[in-house]
Amino acid sequence: MHARAHGGGRSLFEKIWDKHRIRELPGNRDLVFVDRHIVQETTSALAFDGLSRAGRPVARPELTFAVQDHIVSTAPDRDEDTNPGGRELMRAIRSNALARGIRHWGVEHPRQGIVHVIGPELGIALPGTILACGDSHTATVGGIGALGIGVGTSETEHVLATQTLVLPRPKPMRVSFEGTIRPGVTAKDLILFAIGRLGIDAGRSHAIEYAGPVIRALPVEGRLTICNMSIELGARLGVIAPDDATFAYLAGRPYAPAGADWERAVAAWRDLSSDADAAFARDVALDCSAAAPQVTWGTTQDQVVAIDGRVPDPDGMLDPERRRLAAAALAYMDIPPGRPIEGIGIDIAFIGSCTNGRLSDLRAAAEVAKGRRVAPGVRALVVPGSTTVRREAEAEGLDRVFTEAGFEWRSAGCSMCVSINEDVVPPGARCIATSNRNFENRQGPGSRTHLASPAMVAAAAITGAIADVRKVLG
Repeated sequence: MHARAHGGGRSLFEKIWDKHRIRELPGNRDLVFVDRHIVQETTSALAFDGLSRAGRPVARPELTFAVQDHIVSTAPDRDEDTNPGGRELMRAIRSNALARGIRHWGVEHPRQGIVHVIGPELGIALPGTILACGDSHTATVGGIGALGIGVGTSETEHVLATQTLVLPRPKPMRVSFEGTIRPGVTAKDLILFAIGRLGIDAGRSHAIEYAGPVIRALPVEGRLTICNMSIELGARLGVIAPDDATFAYLAGRPYAPAGADWERAVAAWRDLSSDADAAFARDVALDCSAAAPQVTWGTTQDQVVAIDGRVPDPDGMLDPERRRLAAAALAYMDIPPGRPIEGIGIDIAFIGSCTNGRLSDLRAAAEVAKGRRVAPGVRALVVPGSTTVRREAEAEGLDRVFTEAGFEWRSAGCSMCVSINEDVVPPGARCIATSNRNFENRQGPGSRTHLASPAMVAAAAITGAIADVRKVLG
């Protein structure tokens, strides 16, 4: 890792942000226009209530999309009543959308899915646009060259009322992924590797641009995974310059331009890159050549180690605060210091979430599951990130690969990533998950979470313990 000198041009982030800025405000804040807006059931109800109390209409209902994803049941043949705890919020978003002329995709709709999966999948997010949503991982859409802004309830109301946001202006930061990655290393491993090296506060108050040959070589869905976890680096958002792979991915999407408009859009998108002399408040490079598959051992994303490594011993840490945090994490996770990460037994394997619930993720996991069986005593579940992904996976026969191996094949939703629906890890149980957060109690009270790639989670499900997928595949 090394720092680079600053230049004088404009970064990709600045080019997009400046184009959307309506006016500068005191305190390094800007009023920016929001191109498209997605609302979900858990953060929109109070925003709509606020509009009703103030007597305000939705300013641009044609630019807003509503979806049920967080609190929905992922059981096969589910409906709004399957998860009684979510019924009120799901009915609220349906009625609010209907009353205000907003498209709504409920559990029964063929376009339903996790907000951050359907944004790129449907072409709602496009290069050079700003997309807002009431969820921090809206940064995901940076993988196709958009600025994804995660907002709270009051900001959701502001977008609904004005189609704008008042935001602090982030500082541009660049993280370049250099070198050549080894077999078995995926986008999820790369972002966990970066967080482990840089820390969970590295991007605080910054907008991160991911660059370098390793990023350029990633497929678009891998880039979405990278940008998804910008939040875990402490950043407000992450973005990757669009290229021919991006345009091929977006061509023909339902809400992408078509015909002559498509040709004009692509011509404009080709200019979306940082200037050669762009200035960055922070500019670092990571050599990814030695990166191996990664697994978290603690309760923050930077408490991570390569699969062939060992859990650290806090007694060997010089920094007292780091030592305290590591000791607390190991106590919560019930892992002895210094032991190899490989071989730690698991109870549950979860494949899904906005980080790794796309078709390519399911293909990678199915490659490991094919012809094998889930270990006795392990619950393994696969939750597609959208109903479209579920249909496409079933068309390829991936559902049969999983079910024949002993995995549960679920309906689309956030599922076990966050414990506000029926998919919860029991107290004291150990889960290896493809999601993005491993905080204490994240997947349920007393749950213990390890983060890894889809292939690594599938390998753990098959062996009954955290395993090196490279060995499983032979």
